[in-house]
Amino acid sequence: QEQLVESGGGLVQSGGSLRLSCAASGFPLEEYAIGWFRQAPGKEREGVSCVSSNADNTYYSNSVKGRFTISRDDAKSTVYLQMNNLKPEDTADYYCGAAIASLTSPQAMCLNGMYYGMDFWGEGIAVTVSS
Repeated sequence: QEQLVESGGGLVQSGGSLRLSCAASGFPLEEYAIGWFRQAPGKEREGVSCVSSNADNTYYSNSVKGRFTISRDDAKSTVYLQMNNLKPEDTADYYCGAAIASLTSPQAMCLNGMYYGMDFWGEGIAVTVSS
């Protein structure tokens, strides 16, 4: 059974760092592009950062560019999101999602993945940044 499981969330002070992990199982991760999305209370889900299947192409939303870094370790079936210099506005539930790489690009995934095209989603993990 295909599964994505997020971990690494929690409470952190403004300016702090967290590293989220997305562990994949039940499907060949190396064939999939992976994206991190977030949803704050009362807001739509938005794409934060996405990475191609071979990690040679990444996309970051303007709100996190320069602060977040996405990476993947297919040998460990895990995708990471390093989040530095966190701000209160980064508070949200964070989700990882997977889409077959041949049908999307990181930019397309991050811009449209909350609406369509994703094959699997994790259940999400909370990140809270206090001021």
